[in-house]
Amino acid sequence: MKTYLALIAILSWFALTVQLYLNLTSGVAPVLEIIIRYFSFFTLISNLLVAVWSTVLIFLPAGSKHFFSRPQTQTAITLYILIVGIIYNIVLRSLWQPKGMQLVVDELLHSVIPILFFIYWFLLVPKQQLQWSSFWSWLIFPLVYLAFILARGSFSGFYPYPFIQVNKLGFSRVLFNAAGITVIFLVISLILIGIAKWLIKSKTAR
Repeated sequence: MKTYLALIAILSWFALTVQLYLNLTSGVAPVLEIIIRYFSFFTLISNLLVAVWSTVLIFLPAGSKHFFSRPQTQTAITLYILIVGIIYNIVLRSLWQPKGMQLVVDELLHSVIPILFFIYWFLLVPKQQLQWSSFWSWLIFPLVYLAFILARGSFSGFYPYPFIQVNKLGFSRVLFNAAGITVIFLVISLILIGIAKWLIKSKTAR
């Protein structure tokens, strides 16, 4: 397990570090603004959660109880990183064609790491504590994120994703898009909980 966690940690920190370097050397904005924009992407925040989570678990003694070792926390992170992969690969992938190192980082952030994390969750995360109502707390982070992005975008003019660009789409359209994404969060949450209950039932039936 520690080896698998180390793999996730190494890939996550590598992708995040290289992405920050690529952003800083792009020259598209002043350094401070680039850093703020870096932490404005749900993709990068979610991958940062994965990196911190895997690093913490590597150094925790076996059986230790910690915020990041809680099944609810690990399932919430699974939800966020899966949403990153789903929305990018279905909605955003066709909007640009990264090359070179940016292509490598893109695949790590949006495909490889989400898959590796889901495999870990599926095989190794205890799921007995997960209930159908567990997903409500998981929605707090994305809703706070959305409020922050819309608030900052209102005076900075920068929106990290095309489907929340109020300056181009209008506020009502962005709210409609946000509602649709919220539904996706709800559906994936319920699917994860459903998988958890199915796995528990399967083990009990043996």
